[in-house]
Amino acid sequence: MEYPTDQLSRYTFEEHDVRGELVQLTSSYQTLLRGHDYPAPVQELLGQMMAAVSLLTATLKFEGHIAVQLQGDGPLNFIAVNGNHNQELRGIARLRAEIDSADLQSMIGKGQLIITLTPDTGERYQGVVSASADSIAAMLEDYFEQSEQLHTRVWLHADGEHAAGMLLQRLPATGMDLTGFEHLATLTNTITAKEIFTLPAEELLHRLYHEEQVHLYPSQEVTFVCGCSRERTLEALASVSPEEIQEILAEEGEIMMTCDYCLTEYRFSPSDFN
Repeated sequence: MEYPTDQLSRYTFEEHDVRGELVQLTSSYQTLLRGHDYPAPVQELLGQMMAAVSLLTATLKFEGHIAVQLQGDGPLNFIAVNGNHNQELRGIARLRAEIDSADLQSMIGKGQLIITLTPDTGERYQGVVSASADSIAAMLEDYFEQSEQLHTRVWLHADGEHAAGMLLQRLPATGMDLTGFEHLATLTNTITAKEIFTLPAEELLHRLYHEEQVHLYPSQEVTFVCGCSRERTLEALASVSPEEIQEILAEEGEIMMTCDYCLTEYRFSPSDFN
């Protein structure tokens, strides 16, 4: 079966003050997971967060970066996905113990969801919500309710091979009537994982909203981009004292560092520090 390419689609409704987003990920998601021995529930959670960050970057009103982190005291103590306005994403998870349950609360324990927005120009903003909800989608809805005060619904799916998500949001300053928004949310709630993984955007939106006038905008490509390089890795070693560098080189003959995100190995010899 041929799956939709990695892309984000935006759409609006002719008769409702609501905007929507749809993201479908395959190769970028598989690249993020490649080489990491994550348990299946963690793979699925990373896929949901990757889709979520793509949807969130599409809501940004600036050029810059966004980071979504889930931290807790459970066996999965840290999971994060970063993205930017170009839809370049990367992510990582860290475990302190074996995962014996796919339940989100069992994996995370007591924790919080942290969303950090970093514009290329302007002030950095950070929002924090409790990780007490039973899904990433519900946590994001809590975030929008608390910090943005915008009625927002989020749907996220991932299965270790494919990841996808949808977002509906009422436009600001459009009155108090939620009838249209709730109607569209009810329709969107009928989406299945199989449909969102396999159907092209236009066909999927027609299936959901065939009685609505939907305007679908040109899609934007989504990619996995780590951003690491030999130069940046060498710069990171500047925080290590020259004495410690020389001690490691004397014992090992070289210094090897591995990128946490893409697992690329970088090796440095004594000549790199002259």
